[in-house]
Amino acid sequence: MTEKTLSFDSLHIHEEDVFRQMGYDAVSPPAAVAELTATMLNRLGGVASPCFGYVTAYGSLGASTLEVGGVTLHVGKTIARQLQGAEAFAFFVATAGREVETLQKQHFAEGDMLGSYIADAIGSVMAEHCADQMEHLLQDNIDKLGWHHTNRFSPGYCQWPVSDQSSLFRLLGDDTCGVTLNAQYVMSPLKTVSGVIGLGTEVRRLDYACALCKMPQCKLRKR
Repeated sequence: MTEKTLSFDSLHIHEEDVFRQMGYDAVSPPAAVAELTATMLNRLGGVASPCFGYVTAYGSLGASTLEVGGVTLHVGKTIARQLQGAEAFAFFVATAGREVETLQKQHFAEGDMLGSYIADAIGSVMAEHCADQMEHLLQDNIDKLGWHHTNRFSPGYCQWPVSDQSSLFRLLGDDTCGVTLNAQYVMSPLKTVSGVIGLGTEVRRLDYACALCKMPQCKLRKR
């Protein structure tokens, strides 16, 4: 298991990243939104503790499943095709941490829906940037093998059932980065991503295959 706690600054989050997460792609946000976003980012800079962890393993890839050490993941046909050619697999979790969730809940409890919404958006950006940092370290570690890696794929996308989170966490082990899973397969902290990445000489990180995906609401979808 490789596990690393990061500083907030190492995520390189800019206000524009949060604005895009909130839907301000073509227009500037209102002054109140911009000001509160900047305040929250500054506040989190001294307290946030994003973290990622991953484990690599060999596995057997089928038409719609991935078997690793007696654990079967029902990744679905779309993801299985994207993982074809992988010689091994990385199973990961990356979390924004509990501090941003606490901030979001505080604003919500105070009836500040704008603040709660902004904190929620920041948490989403933090989790994705943390996963990006995980990919960078993973690539550094497999460079010596001459390997590349695929995109990262998560339960809940491309027909991979969310219920497979329980199997994924069996591979990751208990309490990676302090992340837990409840009976409804929801991770805590909520702003956490998990999934699988294919590794090998014949795989590459590609544009997401939006034409094959049935989730039009996915934020990674090409318009």
